[in-house]
Amino acid sequence: MAAVKTLNPKAEVARAQAALAVNISAAWGLQDVLRTNLGPKGTMKMLVSGAGDIKLTKDGNVLLHEMQIQHPTASLIAKVATAQDDITGDGTTSNVLIIGELLKQADLYISEGLHPRIITEGFEAAKEKALQFLEQVKVSKEMDRETLIDVARTSLRTKVHAELADVLTEALVDSILAIKKQDEPIDLFMVEIMEMKHKSETDTSLIRGLVLDHGARHPDMKRVEDAYILTCNVSLEYEKTVVNSGFFYKSAEEREKLVKAERKFIEDRVKKIINLKKKVCDALAKEGIIALRRAKRRNMERLTLACGGIALNSLDDLNPDCLGHAGLVYEYTLGEEKFTFIEKCNNPHSVTLLIKGPNKHTLTQIKDAIRDGLRAVKNAIDDGCVVPGAGAVEVAIAEALVKYKPSVNGRAQLGVQAFADALLIIPKVLAQNSGFDLQETLVKVQAEHSESGQLVGVDLNTGEPMVAAEAGIWDNYCVKKPLLHSCTVIATNILLVDEIMRAGMSSLKG
Repeated sequence: MAAVKTLNPKAEVARAQAALAVNISAAWGLQDVLRTNLGPKGTMKMLVSGAGDIKLTKDGNVLLHEMQIQHPTASLIAKVATAQDDITGDGTTSNVLIIGELLKQADLYISEGLHPRIITEGFEAAKEKALQFLEQVKVSKEMDRETLIDVARTSLRTKVHAELADVLTEALVDSILAIKKQDEPIDLFMVEIMEMKHKSETDTSLIRGLVLDHGARHPDMKRVEDAYILTCNVSLEYEKTVVNSGFFYKSAEEREKLVKAERKFIEDRVKKIINLKKKVCDALAKEGIIALRRAKRRNMERLTLACGGIALNSLDDLNPDCLGHAGLVYEYTLGEEKFTFIEKCNNPHSVTLLIKGPNKHTLTQIKDAIRDGLRAVKNAIDDGCVVPGAGAVEVAIAEALVKYKPSVNGRAQLGVQAFADALLIIPKVLAQNSGFDLQETLVKVQAEHSESGQLVGVDLNTGEPMVAAEAGIWDNYCVKKPLLHSCTVIATNILLVDEIMRAGMSSLKG
């Protein structure tokens, strides 16, 4: 009888083999759900909420966030996978697959009597060797536009269909290059993602400026070309004092005076803006001024970065130097919604990706894909290097581990072998999801890798081996490195669990 049963007769306990079986089956279950999502040829999942809302996705991060996972071990694996995605923007599905496969391979040896501790020692040795090998195979190169387009395309094709991915790729890369400043970290918040339920998803485009989700303050304020932009954080209304104060009038004449004073106060402020306009653009004196009210706080910052100029907190310091410039400002009406476009900015450091789509779930899917694509491009620039994709790195690491195995002492070699076999799940599933025989494809790829010595992946169109670098298929180094580390840590911890107790405070109260 378990010791905890003595303390709490209501406690539920699973011990030794039963505990391990519970944990491994949880990892397998999660792996089976996400297995078909991997890669550009992966299939979609349809998530239906309690209210009947539909979400179509094959993004592992979205699935794990939205699915209701009740099994505690499966929930732990899901949290690890989503934590990586939240930081690096990719690797969720790979994380779940490799953890599941590590446990599956370990289970084969444990069922033959090998102690889990020995396997975990082998895993640890294999992880260190794999990380060393990853350092050797990473490709340090100048992150020019062509390379970044390859990185973005590789990421996007795993989230959305190929035609749409190709449309989004250049828009993403150009948006990052626009906001990138020399020797400063890239701030992805300077890329506004604006949704418009209109036309089809392939009409998504990059606006070199801003799109605001509200219209002008007056129906005649429609369009200004070659516009000067004044950004103010100032109220043009008569404001109440901070200290509570009151004004009492005895007659209609006094009230009239109050109204006139309020009016004069507002007009004086507006005249300052009009006078500045006359100073700046006499030639455009007949043109109107478009007034936009209550722009969001983050758009105030983006506006000055896109158009130039300075955001003012007072109208006392108005001068031409505080103005920005945009080639075109116009209002666009779509149904009952109004949008204001500020375009043709010179050298904007804040841009807008305008997503279009026929329905809400298409817009959501594209938005999730764009966020991951932006981070993939940012990661490549920050790392200064990339690693070949299409399963090439996993095949190469597996072969390196098989060669390394004899140098490991004792039965821990079996753990190294299990680790090598587990990594091959990535090229296997990529081939399987593309409709090819996974064993046949894997044998071809391994043979080609051994013969050529190059990093060879799976061509998902033909099922034949290909050199990933030549095909322009690149993964992020900063995704692969934590992937190897976190998978090993979680698999090791799960293997070393020999007792599961449901004996929290709530069960003691009964």
